[in-house]
Amino acid sequence: MQDLPLAEQGFVIRLTVRRFICASTGCPRRTFAEPFSRLAAPYARFTTRLNHALERVGLALAGRAGARLAAQLGFGAGRMTLLRRVMALPDPRFSTPRVLGVDDFAIRRGQTYSTVLTSVEDHRVVDVLPTREAGSRAAWLIRHPGVEIICRDRAGAYAEGARRGAPDALQVADRFHLWQGLGRAVETCVAAHRDCLRAPTPSNRLPQDPRPASGPQKDAEPVGRRAERKKAAHALVHEILAQGHSRRAIARHLGWGLNTVLRYANAAHWLDTIRDNRPRPSRLAPYKPYLERRFAEGCTSVTRLHGELVAEQAPVTYGMVRAHIATLRGAPAGAPPRPPSVRQVTGWLTRHPAALSEEDRAGLKEVLARCPELDTAAGHVRDLGEILTGRLGATLPAWIDAVDASQLPGLTGFALHLLRDLDAVTAGLTLDWSSGSIEGAVNRIKKIKRQLYGRAGFDLLRKMILLQ
Repeated sequence: MQDLPLAEQGFVIRLTVRRFICASTGCPRRTFAEPFSRLAAPYARFTTRLNHALERVGLALAGRAGARLAAQLGFGAGRMTLLRRVMALPDPRFSTPRVLGVDDFAIRRGQTYSTVLTSVEDHRVVDVLPTREAGSRAAWLIRHPGVEIICRDRAGAYAEGARRGAPDALQVADRFHLWQGLGRAVETCVAAHRDCLRAPTPSNRLPQDPRPASGPQKDAEPVGRRAERKKAAHALVHEILAQGHSRRAIARHLGWGLNTVLRYANAAHWLDTIRDNRPRPSRLAPYKPYLERRFAEGCTSVTRLHGELVAEQAPVTYGMVRAHIATLRGAPAGAPPRPPSVRQVTGWLTRHPAALSEEDRAGLKEVLARCPELDTAAGHVRDLGEILTGRLGATLPAWIDAVDASQLPGLTGFALHLLRDLDAVTAGLTLDWSSGSIEGAVNRIKKIKRQLYGRAGFDLLRKMILLQ
């Protein structure tokens, strides 16, 4: 039997055991071997203490990385040996949690998802389900009665599974996802009023488009192959919807992702599917105000400005700085400052006022003074922030009515959508329970998936999640 290494050398035990023969004719076995339960299990080729060491290496590093470490330590175990040790471990025993957290994670992003169940009170994973369907979640709750509170996000499958499996449990919607949804609604509202973001010219008119009149206009429909594909896909999805098929059935029939089908189904016009495809901000974007200020002070050397940013560990290249300084050099003297972007104004509206700089406050004040609709939206955002931080969930219906009366794009739809899950949202804005520990568990699961190279089957992944 192989044992733990001694002085960095492999160690093998050659064990001789006594053998007993039963003389009784009625005994079904004739030969018995002397057991050594403290040294090794029956039929084992590893001692018990080496087996425990291999289990710990397998849990920490999984197969390939664990095999490399085992070779360095002198264990001489392959990757499948380590994985078999992990799979042979029993599942940890747990009692049914009083406060259950529910969330999903991707096995294959956009295609296959599983569900993780956690105990919110002691921040531990209690089980992992192979799907995120309502049926599997309801069955688990029926097998484990005693759950009193269920913390979840606002997905419909979570609500349905909780109602079917634990009808007496109190459902609590997560505040983080609620505020995240509000941010998307505010961005839609700001995008609908993007003309208000630009300061008027001295003649009280908006600046003219510098492009020639013969060029494509702002509201002209885009052309090209991509536009034709978008238009055809939008028409196809709405045609199948008119036949009475569900969105999930359409995704299976067409072989598309569910989010893709939802994007086309929720768009009233095919142009709505491409207007939100804004380019990602450049890595230089956070440092542009600094460069513009230094350029106005008279520092026009690209080498010097790039060196100053590198000294502050900014992730920018010389070419990025050179290109931006070239645009500043080509700008006419006295040109008006750039208007804030939609995402920038959205951040001003959704961040806490104490987290805004003086420059941000001044920019937000100018935008709200030019646009009464955005000023109204800012008031609604502040009111919901007070409800969230003050746990004033009882006042949520009044807030929904106020937002509905204002008829603001994005915000009104968000507020009315809360009525579908009003009890859970009200509980989330009233009680102290949240899904913070669940998000931490999902983040740890992503680390385990990367450790397993993303190729682990569900059984091995579940075992690693439960035992780590």
